[in-house]
Amino acid sequence: MVSTFDIKINKIAKSRVSEYDVNNVPFGKCFSDHMFVAEYADGKWQKAYIEPYADVPMSYATSALHYGQAIFEGMKAYKNANNEVSLFRPLENFNRLNKSALRMAMPEVPEEIFIGGLIELLKLDEAWVPTSDTGSLYIRPFIIATDEAIGVKSSDTYKFIIITCPAGKYYSEPIRVLVETNYFRAVHGGVGFVKAAGNYGRSLYPTKLAQQKGYQQVIWTDSKTHQYVEESGTMNLMFVIGDTLLTPELSDTILSGITRKSVLALAHEWGMKVEERKISIREVITAHGNGTLQEAFGVGTAATIAQIITIGYEGKDYDLPAVETRKFSNRVDETLRNIRKGKGPDTQNWMLKVS
Repeated sequence: MVSTFDIKINKIAKSRVSEYDVNNVPFGKCFSDHMFVAEYADGKWQKAYIEPYADVPMSYATSALHYGQAIFEGMKAYKNANNEVSLFRPLENFNRLNKSALRMAMPEVPEEIFIGGLIELLKLDEAWVPTSDTGSLYIRPFIIATDEAIGVKSSDTYKFIIITCPAGKYYSEPIRVLVETNYFRAVHGGVGFVKAAGNYGRSLYPTKLAQQKGYQQVIWTDSKTHQYVEESGTMNLMFVIGDTLLTPELSDTILSGITRKSVLALAHEWGMKVEERKISIREVITAHGNGTLQEAFGVGTAATIAQIITIGYEGKDYDLPAVETRKFSNRVDETLRNIRKGKGPDTQNWMLKVS
């Protein structure tokens, strides 16, 4: 088994960080100097190394391209006023990646490879971590099948790779969402509860159709009846109706989001009423009609809190209260930002210091 002391490091000759303003770059298009790679073969993880970020040569027969054995995580590193870099709840990402690996018939990654490799990578590339209030270093760990064969079977070889990129605020303004009642994101017995690449591929066409109608994202509903809300785009979904925070209960069609888990923990800590259960779109529309729908928002790693300003359903738009009036989601957004940036108390011990 590989330990952090076995990681071979090939540093870039000259950092590219001076070529960019890391506090002002588009999301997901500017990548840091290095990447971490671990290789799996003969039933075990064998090599681990860090090398300059580069294109990876790949056979057109690589099994990940044909049969979808590809999973990933999304997480972030933050820099505080003392230039210390910390990770937000990295063990949650580690555990979820392995949950995805099991479902997709892929090998689990040992903690010392995932966490050890990530920490070594961040030590090399800490200059890429933004210092702005809304900035962070987005981290993308992923596993791909690498057999050069097109027979339908689980691959015998894999690569676990971590790449990073500086990122600012994902959504620059509140979003308009369309309730999707034709297409669906996930089905019972499928892979909707894991971060498999195919989940995101299948979402693109319905999202494109919604965008053509003036919405930024969709609200996914259950595949059987299209009556119960599940997620919004790539985010978990939450509502404040009356004095209660509501979110769909977890199932095999809903991803167990780490931001979701964190928001619920804060709500419980603050003594707010919380319900995790099935939520019908009719319940939401009814609450809008009687004035009890106070807030609607998506939660996820990239966006943290994405305020929903309009819900489109059956040809009608339902506008929600102004974002500045929303007490709970704005408090959560500020609290999480302060915890991550070292400006507020980390009462839950969520942050792991890197440097």
